[in-house]
Amino acid sequence: MFDIGLQEMLVIGVIALLVFGPSRLPELGRMVGRAMREFRRASDEFRSTVETNLNLNDSDPVIHTTPSTPAPATTATATTLPSELEPTHASGDDSVAPAPAVDIGEPYCAQRGSRLFHRRECAWVPRIKEADRVYLKRVADARDQGFVECPVCVPWEPA
Repeated sequence: MFDIGLQEMLVIGVIALLVFGPSRLPELGRMVGRAMREFRRASDEFRSTVETNLNLNDSDPVIHTTPSTPAPATTATATTLPSELEPTHASGDDSVAPAPAVDIGEPYCAQRGSRLFHRRECAWVPRIKEADRVYLKRVADARDQGFVECPVCVPWEPA
């Protein structure tokens, strides 16, 4: 851990024996051992908390757009979301569907219970169920509600 050789450890042990004496040396060793164990436990807990909060252990693939993707498919997904089309496909009759309570024209959205918010064009948005979506008008609104930018689509507002 500290890259200390045998001779250095022997010198440190002799100095500790002279300073603390033979009666207090075992007690000092136990205290140092407990302190190192608590430090290791706290650092492991911190690491697991960070990994959990950042979802580092998730196996979800990061979707990258490539230039070989056909342009008409890209523009179709950018202008309309599948969630916007679902109510029209789900209703079999030609009656007017009830208007959603939330304006789906908002440029950003997030999932309830999640930490990330996305642009509507992000590849992750179709994975969010319509009932779980939270629509946002501005990046500042999303940050005020505790959301963090999606690392895939990196939402931003023009100045």
